[in-house]
Amino acid sequence: MQIDLSVREVTKKFEDFIAVKSVSFEVQDGSFFSILGPSGCGKTTLLRMIAGLTEPTEGMIEIRGKSMLGIPPNKRPVNLIFQQLALFPMMNVEDNIAFGLRRRGEKRTLIKKKVEAILERVDLTGFGDKKVDQLSGGQKQRVAIARCLVLDPTVLLLDEPLGALDLKLREQMKVELKKLQAKVGTTFVYITHDQSEALVMSDHVAVMNLGKFEQVDSPQNLYNNPQTPFVAQYVGDNNAWSGKILRCVETNAELEIADGTVFRTKLEKPLEPGTLVDLFLRPEAMLIQPDPGIPDLNRFEVVVKSILFDGANSRLLANPLHAETELLVALPQNRQYDYIQENDKIEVAWSAQSGICFPKNKY
Repeated sequence: MQIDLSVREVTKKFEDFIAVKSVSFEVQDGSFFSILGPSGCGKTTLLRMIAGLTEPTEGMIEIRGKSMLGIPPNKRPVNLIFQQLALFPMMNVEDNIAFGLRRRGEKRTLIKKKVEAILERVDLTGFGDKKVDQLSGGQKQRVAIARCLVLDPTVLLLDEPLGALDLKLREQMKVELKKLQAKVGTTFVYITHDQSEALVMSDHVAVMNLGKFEQVDSPQNLYNNPQTPFVAQYVGDNNAWSGKILRCVETNAELEIADGTVFRTKLEKPLEPGTLVDLFLRPEAMLIQPDPGIPDLNRFEVVVKSILFDGANSRLLANPLHAETELLVALPQNRQYDYIQENDKIEVAWSAQSGICFPKNKY
Protein backbone atom coordinates (compact mmCIF):
# COMPACT_ATOMS: atom_id res chain seq x y z
CA MET A 1 0.00 0.00 0.00
CA GLN A 2 1.35 3.42 -0.99
CA ILE A 3 2.12 5.91 1.79
CA ASP A 4 0.67 9.33 0.92
CA LEU A 5 1.93 11.18 3.99
CA SER A 6 4.93 10.43 6.18
CA VAL A 7 5.77 12.55 9.25
CA ARG A 8 8.99 11.62 11.05
CA GLU A 9 10.19 13.03 14.39
CA VAL A 10 8.59 16.43 13.75
CA THR A 11 9.02 19.04 16.47
CA LYS A 12 7.85 22.66 16.57
CA LYS A 13 9.21 25.14 19.12
CA PHE A 14 8.01 28.69 19.72
CA GLU A 15 10.87 30.17 21.75
CA ASP A 16 10.76 28.16 25.01
CA PHE A 17 7.39 26.49 24.29
CA ILE A 18 7.34 23.11 22.51
CA ALA A 19 4.02 22.86 20.67
CA VAL A 20 4.74 19.53 18.91
CA LYS A 21 7.20 16.99 20.33
CA SER A 22 8.85 14.37 18.07
CA VAL A 23 5.64 13.25 16.34
CA SER A 24 5.86 10.42 13.78
CA PHE A 25 3.11 8.73 11.75
CA GLU A 26 2.21 7.51 8.26
CA VAL A 27 -1.05 7.78 6.34
CA GLN A 28 -1.84 5.25 3.62
CA ASP A 29 -3.27 6.15 0.23
CA GLY A 30 -7.05 6.58 0.29
CA SER A 31 -7.47 6.41 4.07
CA PHE A 32 -9.25 8.65 6.57
CA PHE A 33 -6.80 9.59 9.36
CA SER A 34 -7.89 11.73 12.31
CA ILE A 35 -5.87 13.57 14.94
CA LEU A 36 -7.95 13.84 18.10
CA GLY A 37 -7.09 15.96 21.11
CA PRO A 38 -8.12 18.83 23.38
CA SER A 39 -7.63 22.50 22.53
CA GLY A 40 -3.98 23.53 22.80
CA CYS A 41 -2.54 20.02 22.36
CA GLY A 42 -0.69 20.95 19.15
CA LYS A 43 -2.90 19.33 16.51
CA THR A 44 -3.51 22.50 14.46
CA THR A 45 0.19 23.40 14.58
CA LEU A 46 0.95 19.92 13.21
CA LEU A 47 -1.60 20.37 10.42
CA ARG A 48 -0.16 23.76 9.50
CA MET A 49 3.30 22.21 9.19
CA ILE A 50 1.95 19.58 6.80
CA ALA A 51 0.23 22.34 4.79
CA GLY A 52 3.43 24.41 4.66
CA LEU A 53 2.01 27.37 6.60
CA THR A 54 4.50 26.72 9.42
CA GLU A 55 8.00 25.27 9.15
CA PRO A 56 8.99 22.51 11.60
CA THR A 57 11.89 23.15 13.95
CA GLU A 58 13.06 19.57 13.51
CA GLY A 59 11.99 16.47 11.59
CA MET A 60 10.85 15.45 8.13
CA ILE A 61 7.53 15.67 6.26
CA GLU A 62 7.15 13.70 3.01
CA ILE A 63 4.24 13.40 0.60
CA ARG A 64 4.47 10.31 -1.61
CA GLY A 65 8.13 10.01 -0.76
CA LYS A 66 9.05 13.60 -1.62
CA SER A 67 10.34 15.92 1.11
CA MET A 68 8.18 18.97 1.71
CA LEU A 69 10.79 20.94 3.68
CA GLY A 70 11.22 24.38 2.18
CA ILE A 71 8.39 23.88 -0.33
CA PRO A 72 5.79 26.70 -0.09
CA PRO A 73 2.10 25.91 0.53
CA ASN A 74 1.00 26.64 -3.05
CA LYS A 75 3.53 24.14 -4.40
CA ARG A 76 2.48 21.27 -2.12
CA PRO A 77 0.00 18.59 -3.29
CA VAL A 78 -2.29 19.33 -0.34
CA ASN A 79 -5.32 21.51 0.31
CA LEU A 80 -6.59 22.77 3.65
CA ILE A 81 -10.19 23.32 4.80
CA PHE A 82 -10.74 25.44 7.92
CA GLN A 83 -13.80 25.67 10.18
CA GLN A 84 -14.55 28.98 8.45
CA LEU A 85 -15.17 27.68 4.94
CA ALA A 86 -14.20 31.00 3.26
CA LEU A 87 -16.53 30.59 0.28
CA PHE A 88 -16.88 33.68 -1.89
CA PRO A 89 -20.43 35.03 -1.32
CA MET A 90 -20.43 37.08 -4.52
CA MET A 91 -19.75 33.99 -6.65
CA ASN A 92 -22.08 31.11 -7.46
CA VAL A 93 -21.20 27.50 -6.64
CA GLU A 94 -19.56 26.82 -10.01
CA ASP A 95 -17.32 29.89 -9.81
CA ASN A 96 -16.32 29.08 -6.22
CA ILE A 97 -15.20 25.61 -7.25
CA ALA A 98 -13.50 26.85 -10.43
CA PHE A 99 -11.53 29.58 -8.63
CA GLY A 100 -8.36 27.53 -8.07
CA LEU A 101 -8.41 26.08 -11.58
CA ARG A 102 -8.62 29.59 -13.08
CA ARG A 103 -5.68 30.67 -10.90
CA ARG A 104 -3.75 27.78 -12.44
CA GLY A 105 -4.58 29.09 -15.90
CA GLU A 106 -6.45 26.01 -17.11
CA LYS A 107 -8.62 26.22 -20.24
CA ARG A 108 -12.26 27.21 -19.85
CA THR A 109 -13.64 24.03 -21.45
CA LEU A 110 -11.51 21.83 -19.18
CA ILE A 111 -12.56 23.84 -16.11
CA LYS A 112 -16.23 23.36 -17.01
CA LYS A 113 -15.76 19.62 -17.38
CA LYS A 114 -13.86 19.27 -14.09
CA VAL A 115 -16.40 21.34 -12.14
CA GLU A 116 -19.32 19.30 -13.46
CA ALA A 117 -17.51 16.06 -12.59
CA ILE A 118 -16.70 17.13 -9.03
CA LEU A 119 -20.25 18.42 -8.44
CA GLU A 120 -21.51 14.95 -9.32
CA ARG A 121 -18.97 13.29 -6.98
CA VAL A 122 -20.13 15.40 -4.02
CA ASP A 123 -23.83 14.94 -4.89
CA LEU A 124 -24.43 18.56 -5.93
CA THR A 125 -25.31 18.05 -9.60
CA GLY A 126 -27.40 20.99 -10.80
CA PHE A 127 -26.21 23.35 -8.03
CA GLY A 128 -23.62 25.20 -10.14
CA ASP A 129 -25.76 28.32 -10.67
CA LYS A 130 -26.87 28.65 -7.04
CA LYS A 131 -25.51 31.44 -4.83
CA VAL A 132 -23.70 30.51 -1.63
CA ASP A 133 -26.41 32.06 0.57
CA GLN A 134 -28.98 29.72 -1.03
CA LEU A 135 -27.20 26.66 0.33
CA SER A 136 -27.66 24.79 3.60
CA GLY A 137 -24.75 24.36 6.00
CA GLY A 138 -24.11 20.83 4.77
CA GLN A 139 -24.19 21.92 1.12
CA LYS A 140 -21.68 24.72 1.82
CA GLN A 141 -19.45 22.12 3.45
CA ARG A 142 -19.54 19.99 0.30
CA VAL A 143 -18.82 22.99 -1.92
CA ALA A 144 -15.74 23.80 0.17
CA ILE A 145 -14.57 20.20 -0.15
CA ALA A 146 -15.30 20.17 -3.91
CA ARG A 147 -13.28 23.38 -4.35
CA CYS A 148 -10.28 21.55 -2.88
CA LEU A 149 -10.85 18.16 -4.52
CA VAL A 150 -11.13 19.66 -8.01
CA LEU A 151 -7.43 20.59 -7.69
CA ASP A 152 -6.66 16.86 -7.26
CA PRO A 153 -4.61 17.06 -4.04
CA THR A 154 -2.76 14.00 -2.76
CA VAL A 155 -3.90 14.82 0.78
CA LEU A 156 -6.88 16.89 1.93
CA LEU A 157 -6.37 18.50 5.35
CA LEU A 158 -9.46 19.39 7.39
CA ASP A 159 -9.18 21.56 10.53
CA GLU A 160 -12.36 21.05 12.62
CA PRO A 161 -14.59 21.71 9.58
CA LEU A 162 -17.82 20.73 11.37
CA GLY A 163 -17.25 22.92 14.42
CA ALA A 164 -19.50 25.77 13.25
CA LEU A 165 -22.49 23.52 12.43
CA ASP A 166 -25.42 22.87 14.77
CA LEU A 167 -25.53 19.49 16.53
CA LYS A 168 -28.04 17.73 14.27
CA LEU A 169 -26.28 18.84 11.09
CA ARG A 170 -22.92 17.88 12.58
CA GLU A 171 -24.22 14.36 13.26
CA GLN A 172 -25.49 14.14 9.69
CA MET A 173 -22.26 15.50 8.19
CA LYS A 174 -20.13 12.92 10.03
CA VAL A 175 -21.82 10.21 7.99
CA GLU A 176 -21.77 12.33 4.82
CA LEU A 177 -18.03 13.02 5.11
CA LYS A 178 -17.24 9.34 5.66
CA LYS A 179 -19.29 8.34 2.62
CA LEU A 180 -17.80 11.16 0.53
CA GLN A 181 -14.21 10.23 1.40
CA ALA A 182 -14.87 6.59 0.54
CA LYS A 183 -16.44 7.63 -2.76
CA VAL A 184 -13.73 10.04 -3.95
CA GLY A 185 -10.82 8.00 -2.55
CA THR A 186 -8.70 11.02 -1.60
CA THR A 187 -6.60 10.74 1.55
CA PHE A 188 -8.14 12.80 4.37
CA VAL A 189 -6.23 14.04 7.43
CA TYR A 190 -8.81 15.38 9.86
CA ILE A 191 -8.30 17.46 13.01
CA THR A 192 -10.92 17.43 15.77
CA HIS A 193 -11.48 17.64 19.53
CA ASP A 194 -14.75 15.71 19.13
CA GLN A 195 -14.16 12.03 19.87
CA SER A 196 -17.41 11.00 18.19
CA GLU A 197 -16.33 12.59 14.89
CA ALA A 198 -12.98 10.80 15.02
CA LEU A 199 -14.41 7.40 15.96
CA VAL A 200 -17.27 7.44 13.43
CA MET A 201 -15.32 8.62 10.38
CA SER A 202 -11.76 7.39 10.67
CA ASP A 203 -9.79 4.34 9.61
CA HIS A 204 -7.10 5.30 12.15
CA VAL A 205 -7.04 7.88 14.93
CA ALA A 206 -4.06 9.49 16.67
CA VAL A 207 -4.87 10.76 20.18
CA MET A 208 -2.73 13.83 20.89
CA ASN A 209 -1.94 15.37 24.26
CA LEU A 210 0.59 18.06 25.24
CA GLY A 211 2.28 17.98 21.83
CA LYS A 212 2.71 14.18 21.66
CA PHE A 213 0.79 11.21 20.29
CA GLU A 214 -0.46 9.01 23.13
CA GLN A 215 -1.77 6.24 20.86
CA VAL A 216 -2.36 5.68 17.14
CA ASP A 217 -4.88 2.94 16.47
CA SER A 218 -8.18 1.91 14.94
CA PRO A 219 -11.26 3.50 16.55
CA GLN A 220 -12.25 0.11 17.98
CA ASN A 221 -8.87 -0.47 19.64
CA LEU A 222 -8.72 3.06 21.03
CA TYR A 223 -12.05 2.50 22.72
CA ASN A 224 -11.58 -1.09 23.86
CA ASN A 225 -7.84 -1.17 24.55
CA PRO A 226 -6.55 2.28 25.56
CA GLN A 227 -2.80 2.21 26.15
CA THR A 228 -2.53 5.22 28.47
CA PRO A 229 -4.68 6.77 31.22
CA PHE A 230 -5.21 9.88 29.07
CA VAL A 231 -6.66 7.82 26.19
CA ALA A 232 -8.86 5.87 28.63
CA GLN A 233 -10.28 9.13 30.00
CA TYR A 234 -10.48 11.12 26.77
CA VAL A 235 -11.97 8.53 24.40
CA GLY A 236 -15.46 7.67 25.59
CA ASP A 237 -16.83 7.93 29.13
CA ASN A 238 -15.21 6.11 32.02
CA ASN A 239 -15.71 5.62 35.72
CA ALA A 240 -12.44 5.96 37.61
CA TRP A 241 -11.12 4.77 40.98
CA SER A 242 -7.71 5.15 42.61
CA GLY A 243 -6.39 2.32 44.74
CA LYS A 244 -3.53 -0.07 45.48
CA ILE A 245 -2.78 -3.65 44.53
CA LEU A 246 -3.40 -6.09 47.41
CA ARG A 247 -2.35 -9.27 45.65
CA CYS A 248 -1.54 -10.35 42.12
CA VAL A 249 -1.33 -13.81 40.48
CA GLU A 250 0.00 -13.43 36.93
CA THR A 251 -2.40 -10.83 35.47
CA ASN A 252 -5.26 -11.43 37.92
CA ALA A 253 -5.24 -8.84 40.69
CA GLU A 254 -7.19 -7.64 43.69
CA LEU A 255 -7.06 -3.95 44.50
CA GLU A 256 -8.43 -1.89 47.34
CA ILE A 257 -9.95 1.52 46.59
CA ALA A 258 -10.20 4.50 48.95
CA ASP A 259 -13.47 3.46 50.67
CA GLY A 260 -12.08 0.00 51.47
CA THR A 261 -13.94 -1.85 48.70
CA VAL A 262 -11.91 -4.64 47.08
CA PHE A 263 -12.25 -5.22 43.34
CA ARG A 264 -10.90 -8.01 41.18
CA THR A 265 -9.50 -6.93 37.82
CA LYS A 266 -7.22 -7.98 34.95
CA LEU A 267 -3.84 -6.36 34.35
CA GLU A 268 -1.71 -6.09 31.23
CA LYS A 269 1.24 -7.39 33.25
CA PRO A 270 1.77 -8.40 36.91
CA LEU A 271 2.22 -5.63 39.51
CA GLU A 272 3.75 -5.79 42.97
CA PRO A 273 1.42 -5.59 46.01
CA GLY A 274 1.26 -2.02 47.24
CA THR A 275 1.52 -0.53 43.73
CA LEU A 276 -0.75 2.52 43.40
CA VAL A 277 -3.06 2.27 40.40
CA ASP A 278 -5.96 3.96 38.64
CA LEU A 279 -8.83 1.76 37.48
CA PHE A 280 -11.15 2.72 34.60
CA LEU A 281 -14.50 1.15 33.75
CA ARG A 282 -16.93 1.96 30.93
CA PRO A 283 -20.53 2.83 31.96
CA GLU A 284 -21.84 0.06 29.69
CA ALA A 285 -19.71 -2.53 31.56
CA MET A 286 -21.82 -1.98 34.71
CA LEU A 287 -24.63 -4.50 35.22
CA ILE A 288 -27.77 -3.36 37.05
CA GLN A 289 -29.12 -5.78 39.66
CA PRO A 290 -27.48 -8.82 38.03
CA ASP A 291 -28.68 -12.37 38.58
CA PRO A 292 -27.27 -13.65 41.92
CA GLY A 293 -26.16 -16.83 40.14
CA ILE A 294 -23.64 -15.08 37.89
CA PRO A 295 -20.21 -15.89 39.36
CA ASP A 296 -17.04 -13.80 39.66
CA LEU A 297 -18.59 -10.35 39.54
CA ASN A 298 -17.51 -7.28 41.53
CA ARG A 299 -20.78 -6.46 43.29
CA PHE A 300 -21.61 -3.38 45.36
CA GLU A 301 -24.55 -1.13 46.21
CA VAL A 302 -25.12 2.40 44.98
CA VAL A 303 -27.66 5.17 45.54
CA VAL A 304 -29.24 6.60 42.38
CA LYS A 305 -28.69 10.36 42.35
CA SER A 306 -30.15 11.17 38.95
CA ILE A 307 -31.59 9.55 35.83
CA LEU A 308 -29.97 11.07 32.75
CA PHE A 309 -32.45 10.40 29.94
CA ASP A 310 -30.95 10.56 26.45
CA GLY A 311 -32.80 7.94 24.43
CA ALA A 312 -30.49 5.06 23.58
CA ASN A 313 -27.69 6.74 25.59
CA SER A 314 -29.64 7.02 28.87
CA ARG A 315 -27.64 6.55 32.09
CA LEU A 316 -27.86 6.58 35.84
CA LEU A 317 -25.73 8.92 37.92
CA ALA A 318 -25.03 7.11 41.19
CA ASN A 319 -22.85 7.14 44.31
CA PRO A 320 -21.51 4.06 46.12
CA LEU A 321 -23.09 3.71 49.58
CA HIS A 322 -20.05 4.82 51.55
CA ALA A 323 -18.28 7.15 49.09
CA GLU A 324 -18.82 10.39 47.20
CA THR A 325 -17.49 8.94 43.92
CA GLU A 326 -19.86 9.73 41.03
CA LEU A 327 -20.50 6.75 38.78
CA LEU A 328 -22.15 6.58 35.36
CA VAL A 329 -24.15 3.41 34.72
CA ALA A 330 -25.53 2.79 31.21
CA LEU A 331 -29.18 1.76 30.88
CA PRO A 332 -29.27 -1.06 28.30
CA GLN A 333 -32.07 -0.81 25.74
CA ASN A 334 -32.95 -4.51 25.81
CA ARG A 335 -34.50 -4.23 29.31
CA GLN A 336 -36.92 -1.84 30.95
CA TYR A 337 -35.65 0.06 33.99
CA ASP A 338 -38.66 2.35 34.47
CA TYR A 339 -38.99 1.17 38.06
CA ILE A 340 -35.70 2.80 39.10
CA GLN A 341 -36.20 6.17 40.80
CA GLU A 342 -33.92 8.81 42.29
CA ASN A 343 -32.61 7.88 45.78
CA ASP A 344 -33.23 4.16 45.17
CA LYS A 345 -30.58 1.80 46.52
CA ILE A 346 -29.65 -0.80 43.89
CA GLU A 347 -26.92 -3.39 43.33
CA VAL A 348 -24.52 -2.97 40.41
CA ALA A 349 -21.69 -5.24 39.30
CA TRP A 350 -18.95 -5.66 36.73
CA SER A 351 -16.71 -8.41 35.45
CA ALA A 352 -12.97 -8.43 36.20
CA GLN A 353 -12.40 -8.65 32.43
CA SER A 354 -13.99 -5.21 31.90
CA GLY A 355 -11.69 -3.01 33.96
CA ILE A 356 -8.61 -1.22 32.60
CA CYS A 357 -5.86 -0.61 35.15
CA PHE A 358 -2.74 1.60 34.98
CA PRO A 359 0.01 1.99 37.59
CA LYS A 360 0.29 5.60 38.73
CA ASN A 361 4.05 5.69 38.09
CA LYS A 362 3.32 5.13 34.40
CA TYR A 363 2.27 8.76 33.90
